Amino acid sequence: MSTTILFAQWLHIIGATVLIGTGAGIAFFMLMAHRTGDAKLVAHVAETVVIADFLFTALAVVVQPVTGFWLTYLIGWPILTPWIVWSLLLYMIIGLCWLPVVWIQIRLRNLARTAAREGTALPAQYYRLYSIWFALGIPAFSAILVIVWLMLAKSIF
Repeated sequence: MSTTILFAQWLHIIGATVLIGTGAGIAFFMLMAHRTGDAKLVAHVAETVVIADFLFTALAVVVQPVTGFWLTYLIGWPILTPWIVWSLLLYMIIGLCWLPVVWIQIRLRNLARTAAREGTALPAQYYRLYSIWFALGIPAFSAILVIVWLMLAKSIF
């Protein structure tokens, strides 16, 4: 196997690791902050989550398809190979979930900031948005786990 292919695979695996790790970490820390009901804590954690999503997740979102297409070219896999098609479809589902999640995280942060500044409880809108945020995470995170399985099990397709 060529050094170029190994490098492309390494980049692709690092990107997947960042997506999975950042996604799990963001979900965990937001959940833990949310459970306290403390507007100050939620505002602080949500601020960090928004930054992490832009720094790590957004970069990995770009790296994954670039390295994936690069690998298909280097190895010679047809783009219409079933496991690749399924991976791409699932990746689009993840994107359709992630884009509103980013907007919701910013709204959650802003609502928590306002409540903390005014010394009030988190508003009902915060709880509604949090429920949507949490619900969107389930199919997105599940889809990324399926993509990793497809990449590992590609030989059965």
